[in-house]
Amino acid sequence: MHKSLRLAALAAACAVAGAGLYGAGAATAGQSTANSTREPYNIGLLVKDIDTYYGITTDSAGVYQASPDSPYAKDLARIDAAARKQIDRAAHKAAHHKGEKPAVVFDIDDTLLLSLDYEKRYNYTYNATTWADYVNRADRPGVFGSAELVRYAHAKGVEVFYNSGLSEAQRTAAVANLKKIGADVNLDAAHMFLKDKANPPAYLAACATPGTWNCTTVQYKSGTRKHIESLGYDIVANFGDQYSDLDGGYADRTYKLPNPTYFVS
Repeated sequence: MHKSLRLAALAAACAVAGAGLYGAGAATAGQSTANSTREPYNIGLLVKDIDTYYGITTDSAGVYQASPDSPYAKDLARIDAAARKQIDRAAHKAAHHKGEKPAVVFDIDDTLLLSLDYEKRYNYTYNATTWADYVNRADRPGVFGSAELVRYAHAKGVEVFYNSGLSEAQRTAAVANLKKIGADVNLDAAHMFLKDKANPPAYLAACATPGTWNCTTVQYKSGTRKHIESLGYDIVANFGDQYSDLDGGYADRTYKLPNPTYFVS
């Protein structure tokens, strides 16, 4: 996961913190004061706001955790309720129309696996080495309700896919971590799409060739969704914590999960 504009986005992200369904009037990272005469947001106060939003506590092992009673958890619960209705409608339609193949697509980082402890521990900065070590430990907690929603879709006969910015080298850790939180559904290579910059798939040929990767996040993720739909699936819901997880089409409905800690363009 390339976390660009991390601290620059911190200010705008607080305005996004309570965002629910994508396109529902939420603020975006474009709401910058950098080019105006207005004093920029105070980062120290923003961090306090983020801590309050997550209801941050530390467990017995000193790991930063979000509170199940936090505004963050409540926002997730509202998104989850709306998503279940969408899944129900898709499953009902498929039951009455032979040949329908509804699917859902989930991002992984901060959509299914919460990286809050990393963000707090490294003061909202990103380092490729520490991030890789963190991911490979495969012990991130689940985003509230995420594993349950994966299992719910699967139980309803809706195919589950994963579309992540994690690298191919991180596949083993991603699978292990998803199993650990109870999202043990379709964790094979045919359903979990990760970045393979050395040998990108043919459907990304417009922006990636072996050894040369020029895909933006939107190109990579929307191109992957287009590929999934080319297999005969209708993506009825696409879930992500970044707008770049959702832009580019190839989904009937998009769900923006809150993430006030970083922004991926």
